[in-house]
Amino acid sequence: MSPAPKQAVLLVIDGMGIGEAPDAHEYRDEGSNTLQNLAAQMGGLDLPNLGRLGLGNIADIQGVPAAERPLASYGRLREVSKGKDSTTGHWELLGLPVHQPFPTYPGGFPPDVIGAFEQAIGRQVLANKPASGTAVIDEYGPEHLATGQPIVYTSADSVFQIAAHTDVIPLDELYRISQIARDLLQGEHAVSRVIARPFVGHPGAFKRTYDRKDYSLPPLNPTLLDRLVETGYEVISVGKVDYLFSGQGITEVNHTEGNADGMRVIAQRFAGGFNGLMFCNLIDTDQTYGHRNDCPGYKAALEAIDAWLPLFLDQLPGDVPFLITSDHGNDPTTPSTDHSREYVPILGYSPEHFHGADLGTRRTFADVAATLADHFGLPTDDWGTSFLGH
Repeated sequence: MSPAPKQAVLLVIDGMGIGEAPDAHEYRDEGSNTLQNLAAQMGGLDLPNLGRLGLGNIADIQGVPAAERPLASYGRLREVSKGKDSTTGHWELLGLPVHQPFPTYPGGFPPDVIGAFEQAIGRQVLANKPASGTAVIDEYGPEHLATGQPIVYTSADSVFQIAAHTDVIPLDELYRISQIARDLLQGEHAVSRVIARPFVGHPGAFKRTYDRKDYSLPPLNPTLLDRLVETGYEVISVGKVDYLFSGQGITEVNHTEGNADGMRVIAQRFAGGFNGLMFCNLIDTDQTYGHRNDCPGYKAALEAIDAWLPLFLDQLPGDVPFLITSDHGNDPTTPSTDHSREYVPILGYSPEHFHGADLGTRRTFADVAATLADHFGLPTDDWGTSFLGH
């Protein structure tokens, strides 16, 4: 028997932090504040629609004044998980904090790990160090073209990334060797994600493509997504969401090529109808701009999302909760090209369910899971505290 028709939309604007977390010093992220620092660097942000929802009521963001009567309830979320990566952030948002951090490799992967991978794929690898994804391709791309050896690198996050030019290692082969890496990286070396990073172009003009593919660990315990599916609801993913949950608790996948395509798919798929949760990720703020310390690009990406918002809000019935948040920070104004340990904003919009309340600082990202569970009439377990009805 199908459950009573209900819908909700969760939108993660990737890498959109709103101030250093109390434990930011443990991650060397003191001073990180993605939105405030970006606004100061760029002379202000033009985000009138996010402003009307209440973004400027959460923190003092140049160009985004506080709304006198916010259309959404507003606040910020504190992460209790150990880590600052996309998998950790998304899992906690859906009710699964990560208390044991995934392994990271600030000195590159140890010889036994790299040796096992090289033996399994029949090729030696290049780099094996923490690096910016675009910088490592620029540095090792010419040698990769000459030798056919894939470029392996990591970051401050728990990731094993494999970059390859599609003319040298075709997509199917890159995906195959990425799956081999995922199968090898278990136990003490169980990184949160193996990421296939295809690129094209020529030396001096390499460009990563949107054919990236993430091989995540499956969630260690059930999340709200699993509960929704078990109850008979649909979980529609847009963007990279299914990768982060290894497909678990997802009934329909919609991959996208950047934010413009993502916003188009969100609106189109919502118009098509469903019964359950639409869970969306807009990635460019993080992948394309945050990691490259590209402040003008980050600003433009946020402003494009802001311009799209009223078009989507016009589609939403009054009883459909629309939650806007993020998974971590990625301050493009700091020397680091990695994620930053920050609070993230939370905006809850629905004329029926939210009333412009100040939600304050929430104890955990998992308050999002509790709120959605409350809406769908599911037990909130110990995920967090619902703010539905505020």
